[in-house]
Formats: sequence, structure tokens, C-alpha cells
Amino acid sequence: MRAGTSLLEADGLVRRYAMRRGVFGREVEVRAVDRVSLRLERGRTLGLVGESGCGKSTAGRLVLGMEAPDEGSVSFDGKLLPPPRSAAWRAQRARMQMVFQDPLGALDRRLPIGAQVSEPLEIHGIGTPSERAGRVETLLRDVGLRPDQATRYPHELSGGQRQRAVLARALATSPDLLVCDEPISALDVSIQAQVLNLLVELQERFGTAMLFVSHDLRAVRQVSHRVAVMYLGRIIEEGEPDAVLHDPAHPYARALVSSIPHPGRGGQRIVLQGDPPNPADRPSGCSFHPRCPVASALCARESPALKPRPGDGRLVACHVAQGEVPAGSGLPELRKAA
Repeated sequence: MRAGTSLLEADGLVRRYAMRRGVFGREVEVRAVDRVSLRLERGRTLGLVGESGCGKSTAGRLVLGMEAPDEGSVSFDGKLLPPPRSAAWRAQRARMQMVFQDPLGALDRRLPIGAQVSEPLEIHGIGTPSERAGRVETLLRDVGLRPDQATRYPHELSGGQRQRAVLARALATSPDLLVCDEPISALDVSIQAQVLNLLVELQERFGTAMLFVSHDLRAVRQVSHRVAVMYLGRIIEEGEPDAVLHDPAHPYARALVSSIPHPGRGGQRIVLQGDPPNPADRPSGCSFHPRCPVASALCARESPALKPRPGDGRLVACHVAQGEVPAGSGLPELRKAA
């Protein structure tokens, strides 16, 4: 990527939490996000995918400054993000907005929709009262709601309509970046496609960049210009959607993609053996090696770096995919090596 073209840059983000084992147990450290770096260009979408608990939602909060990283930095439009909750950070948030997973939980049930869409304008002092009213009407039309629905309360709208209202509120300040945290997972399948199409349409119209966080690979493929796959707090593969989702290089990404139902693929689903590691007790070397069907002895000793793969330049964190070692036979070989 050329220097200066990125709207958002996150470098080496680390977020640790303290967890206590049992009532009287000692505190142990859990790394929810471990040395994650992201780049997002203006008007583009980066899809961040992985299993529940892999750290993707935490990464989304870190890039917005809703949480401070323990290590690493976030730059927005060429400047370091101000400290969370500071006056400068609140002013910056007009250009960075969040679309939450549960639209009913994200909305105040005591206020009509119009008042909630207008709230960001009031907080950031944008426009006069009459201008704000006109802006609310325009926003509701932009997301496919009627202006008369501004007087309705969240419980009077359907799930899809509530998510459209959440989008209208997020777009109120004309942000440059939207972080969408599982924006369709709480919706019926029949409504999900409508919301995804709306996101694509709004991006084309307003040029808003998006970090799209989801476990739904089909949704990510529909909206993303680039895809990053996370496992246990780390990005293990990143590249163009067609490359990552049609021909994944990392063994975990292959297993993840194989879980997508596909007509005519037959019984090619890859079922991983074993359970995901405890984040508080990470395995040595590559975190995926205890479940990897092609792991070698090096995978148990040394953590692979995320770097371009020879041939296609795709970013992959895997000794085998990088050609550094031949494919092993997974757990049995590692037990013998131990």
C-alpha cells in the first residue's frame, strides 16, 4: 500500500485483560488482541472475520478509541488517535462511528427514533434546530425509512427498521469511518441481505470507509474489498476476498471457509480436531498448531510472522504456507517430536 493513502492505521495493537481462575485463584493475563496491525483506505471496506471470542470485536473498539491499547498505536487521517474520553477524542468521534450488533440494545427505548438520530448532531453542535430536523428527514430517507417514522419508538419498528435507524444515527455526522460490529447477526435471514445491500449502497454514495466485523463469511465476501482472518487474538491471513475466501492459504482459514454451505462441493468440509486453546494458557509457537492437520515440529517452537507469501503476496502467518517447512502430519508428529 502506498504511504499516505490510508485513512486508518493500527500498528501492533495489544489488549490484555486480567482474569481470575476460581474464587481464590490467582490472576492470569489474557491477550484478547495480540500484535494486530490493520490498514484501511478511504471509501473501502476491510472485513475482519473469525470465531466468536477471537478478539475481532475488541479490535474494533480499539481502533475507535473506545478502549486504550496496552501496546501499539492507532492513527486516523495521519494523526495519532487522542486518549479515550478526552475532549479531542470526543471531537474526533464525529468522523468515526460505530454500528452495534443489537439494534434494540443500541437504541434508547424511551426516545423516538428522530430524537436519537438527531442526538449526534446536538452533541457535536452541528446545525440549527431546523437544520437538524431537515437532516434527520434526509437521513431516514437515505436508509429506507419514512420521515413519519421519526416519531415512532424502537419497539414500534421491526428488527430491520431498527438497524436502519442505527445506521441513520451513525451517518448523522457524515463520518469518514464506520466500524460495523456484527451488524446483521441479530436480524432475520430475510432482512440480512437488505441491510448488506444498504451498506454497500451507502458506501458508494458517501465514500465512507468501513471495518466490517463478522463471523459470517458470506456477508464479509459481499461487502469487503479486503479480508483479514483472526485466530486467538492474531491475524493469520489477509488479502483480497476472492483469494482468501476461494483459495485460503492458512490451514485455519481453509477450515473456516469450508464451513460455508456451497452447492456441489459435497463432503469437503474440514473438521478441526480438539478444542480451541485457552487464551490464558496459549500454546507455544503457533497458537493453531495443536489443531492443525499439517503442523510440523517448527510450528510448536516458533510463532510465525504475518508476512507476504511468495508468489501472490498474500499476508499469511504460517510456516507451512510460506514454504519454510514441509507439511507435517499434525498432532501425532508433534507428540513424537516432544
